[in-house]
Amino acid sequence: MTRSSALPSLSPGVSVIDSHCHLDEARFGSDRDAVIARALDASVSRMVTIGASEQMRSNYGAVALAAQHAAIFATVGVHPHDASIVSPAVIEEVARLAGSPKVVGIGETGLDYYYDNSPRAAQQQAFRDFVSVARRLRLPLVIHLRDAYDEAVAIMREEHAAEVGGVIHCFSGDRSAARAFLDLGFHLSFSGIVTFKNADELRAVARMVPEDRFMVETDAPFLTPVPLRGKRNEPAYVLFTAAALGTVRQQPLDEIAALASANAARCFRLPGPEP
Repeated sequence: MTRSSALPSLSPGVSVIDSHCHLDEARFGSDRDAVIARALDASVSRMVTIGASEQMRSNYGAVALAAQHAAIFATVGVHPHDASIVSPAVIEEVARLAGSPKVVGIGETGLDYYYDNSPRAAQQQAFRDFVSVARRLRLPLVIHLRDAYDEAVAIMREEHAAEVGGVIHCFSGDRSAARAFLDLGFHLSFSGIVTFKNADELRAVARMVPEDRFMVETDAPFLTPVPLRGKRNEPAYVLFTAAALGTVRQQPLDEIAALASANAARCFRLPGPEP
């Protein structure tokens, strides 16, 4: 890295949690262990790797990675892009996987009306089904939303999602949407989007979120933050997002990292980092 893109650093004894990444993705196939090692070296003490992509395949990869690495935890579900594959058998397989050691949430699930890769009716039903699974298993939800905030709020209310809570991952809505999810008891997670030039409304959301309700994430290998846009994202780069959030909220990086980590650890009921 050049000096201008040097990774921000935390003080000794301070660490951060990447609350949402996709470490089983093929783009990490050649150097996954090195990516994990770089994260740990950068004081990213824990990572939540998300199943739910590539239909069901990613669930198995996420569970396996969590079993192999002390610092990694997993969630399982079916992404709204793949909602059309959801059946009673798929739901029960996700529920079975959710009983694996170190699975800490259900998702990502939700609604994506931007791409509409699955019919909206199928997305809505799958979202309802996975809220039900989360309530049955008493696990928090990891929710993906795009261009469907009002519909999501209605479903979450009707299905009593507040009973288990969770996080709106990679939040990119406006202040009105943020208030609706906060009122439901959910956390908002900020990704590299908060560093993008055109994200003024998201930065306004970041300023208003209570200290006990925000997380940081990479969504790696996607959504690489400034100043590394165009490169593959990885968990170590969550420090760029945390630093940007600190600038917006006028709080030191160490404080942002500690607050975001405490919130993620509480939401997902994560144990402390390995000594």
